[in-house]
Amino acid sequence: MSPVDRLGNPVAVGTRVRVLQITPSLKDRLPANEWQELETMVGQVFEVCQVDEYEWAWVEKWFESDADGRFCHRLARAADEMEVVS
Repeated sequence: MSPVDRLGNPVAVGTRVRVLQITPSLKDRLPANEWQELETMVGQVFEVCQVDEYEWAWVEKWFESDADGRFCHRLARAADEMEVVS
C-alpha cells in the first residue's frame, strides 16, 4: 500500500505535494526558530523524497544560514497535511 493525500490521490517518491499544515503539537516540542522555519513550508510544493514503512510521505526543505551554513528540515506528511499538485 502507498500513502495518499487528503483527497485520496496516491503519493509516491517523486510526487509533487503541497504542504497544507504542520502538526500543531510540534510547536511545543521545538525551539521557536525551528518552528518558524517549518512554518515556511506551509503552502509550498515539494517532491516526496521518501515513503517510509509506515506509509508516511517525507518532504524536505533546504535553508541557508550565516551561522549554520546550509541545512534542511525533513517532515513526514500524513494524508490530511498534503495534497498532490500536478
